[in-house]
Amino acid sequence: MHYRERLREQAEKARDKVAPLGPDIDLSEFDSTSVSHDYLDEEAMCTLPMADQQTLLMAGMDVHGKGRGGTFFQKDTSVVHCRTTQEGVEVVPIRKALDEFDWIEDYYWRLGTVDADKYTAAAMLDLHDGYVIRALPGSRSVYPIQACMYLEKEGLQQNVHNIIIAEEDSELHIITGCATAPHMHRGLHVGITEFFVKKNAKLSFTMIHNWAEDMAVRPRSVARVDEGGLFLNNYVCMKPVRTLQMYPTTHLAGPDAVARFYSIVVGSPGSEYDMGGRIFLNHTGNRAEIVSRVISNGGHVIARGHLVGKEPEIKAHLECRGLLLNGGVIHAIPELEGHVDGVEMSHEAAVGKIAQEEIAYLQARGLSEDEATSTIVRGFLSVDIPGLPAELQAEIDRAVEESDKDVM
Repeated sequence: MHYRERLREQAEKARDKVAPLGPDIDLSEFDSTSVSHDYLDEEAMCTLPMADQQTLLMAGMDVHGKGRGGTFFQKDTSVVHCRTTQEGVEVVPIRKALDEFDWIEDYYWRLGTVDADKYTAAAMLDLHDGYVIRALPGSRSVYPIQACMYLEKEGLQQNVHNIIIAEEDSELHIITGCATAPHMHRGLHVGITEFFVKKNAKLSFTMIHNWAEDMAVRPRSVARVDEGGLFLNNYVCMKPVRTLQMYPTTHLAGPDAVARFYSIVVGSPGSEYDMGGRIFLNHTGNRAEIVSRVISNGGHVIARGHLVGKEPEIKAHLECRGLLLNGGVIHAIPELEGHVDGVEMSHEAAVGKIAQEEIAYLQARGLSEDEATSTIVRGFLSVDIPGLPAELQAEIDRAVEESDKDVM
């Protein structure tokens, strides 16, 4: 039986399989019918309505392509813009890649499990599109590639599959955003992402979510990092969303491979988040770090972290800090799992509130109570990510700054 036929058969069996984590979602409540949109050239991208441009910018997408090495833009189920100006980097819609490139089957569903739950099954059985971003061997990104999944149709279920490949000795930076049109309220996003970081390659992947308040979001991602590779996975979500559940997994598959997860999340009233990450350290010299900053502004946030040390001479650290601002719940679940002598693993977790003496200190220096609280919140959310290019760190800092008024 052909490989894709086997995948489809497995997915059919899992069509109704409930995910072990997060609230269950009735997929029949959403419409997954294809939506056609015209392709946008560079000029048309720049003439999108200003409200749309601002929404996209809040998800890290600059329609003018300023400071970017390429752009992928999918609206609903249609790829409306795809190009790269960065030598040594390929950006292709995944449906086109599946039709035209034999090599894609070496990567398609090779890390993710098609029958893990009904969301992975839906992405296989009713794939709309997604992207393949590949850095050729030895190439070095000058500017990040930007990618955006945008929902415009009310009640749509958007199914995407992304594959990212950093070939040997390459360096690739990606900023990807997910957003909804200003008028939209309700929808479902199902996203599968597979990351391949080859020997001595470096990949940074920064995701910024800017969803509508009644969105349901189910990302599923798995990464493999080979010998000497580095994978930086950054996640920012500071806008309301009804329910988000994700648990990205990374396998360090060679000596001296490194993975670092950083997340900044604000739980808004009525929102439910079940998120975190898991890293398997399978070889000597592996390093891993999971760091999260969580604010509950009335939402319910479960922050998970799981580090698994399989060989001696590995180092791993897990850190979760939560701040209760206006009620809600933060549930930190740190896990360390050492299998042999010689592992070095640690964790720290703390959940609390803003100390009144800190506010009083800033008020004594001329700030109002709101200004003092805002200053403390921004400082709490500020995370310096080692190895992240300055431009991408600036994007994260901007997202924190822009969302400050919503947090307050």
